[in-house]
Amino acid sequence: MEEKTITQNFIKEEATEQKMLFLPSNTKRIVSNNFLIKGLYVTALGYYPNATHHNYQSRTGDQHYTLLYCVKGSGVVELPNRHINLQQNTFIIIPKHTAFQYYSSIQEPWSIYWIHFDGEHANHLYQRYQESNSMDLPYREERIELFNQIYGMIESCVNEREIEICQLKVLSYISSFIYLENIQNSINQIDIVSKSIAFMKKNLDKRFNIEEFSQQHRLSISHFSRLFRAKTGTSPNQYFNLLKVKKSCQYLCFTDRNIKEISMELGFQDPFYFSRMFKKLMGISPVNYKTQQRES
Repeated sequence: MEEKTITQNFIKEEATEQKMLFLPSNTKRIVSNNFLIKGLYVTALGYYPNATHHNYQSRTGDQHYTLLYCVKGSGVVELPNRHINLQQNTFIIIPKHTAFQYYSSIQEPWSIYWIHFDGEHANHLYQRYQESNSMDLPYREERIELFNQIYGMIESCVNEREIEICQLKVLSYISSFIYLENIQNSINQIDIVSKSIAFMKKNLDKRFNIEEFSQQHRLSISHFSRLFRAKTGTSPNQYFNLLKVKKSCQYLCFTDRNIKEISMELGFQDPFYFSRMFKKLMGISPVNYKTQQRES
């Protein structure tokens, strides 16, 4: 009840944008008995824009974890032996059963999204948060949209299946904060491989070794090879040769170039080597492939 009384101080200022919602008791009962979602679930959530007088304190801590996400302005979160300045594009998770106080800046009042969550797996998720040791994150509209989806579903869900979908989205939402660094690294790694493949496709007439591919991204050969194989299932050199063979199939089908001309076009000085590689990858010689395609 304390937080509800405090929030009334600034609800009047931003009445049209203010959001606050608590999980109904009947929904809590459904969640607590549902194997799929009782591991992690939201108990309350809200959005306070330009919350000038927002000030909430608990000397004994809450029965749930609290995630605060500041998208504008600034404020302060005080924990035992810690004083955290929460600024734009930063977040924090306050552990349960821990005394705290948080309040908005008067000069630059914060706009914050907040969510209370709990469940059998909440402790493990909080441990992952502590391991990440990061508060900063880039603003992404998708994260706000996901929050609004969760809010809207809690407002309107009427059956257990809808409640499941909503609570599963909560895990995705919280993960977007805790696992941000891992997600960013994965995206960057995928981009590296995609860029290498695009480069290969533009340079099918040339010859490169794996060292040259890895140097383009300033990675070691072993690291680049692991990233490439994880995405494609094969080595960079094998993939490059496969692209060349696929291109040669087009030449064989749609041009009158002979094997020597095609092999030279694709950076192979030895047409016999090219033919052996073609047969290894396609299961048929270039000559037989051309005959087969012309007859089909």
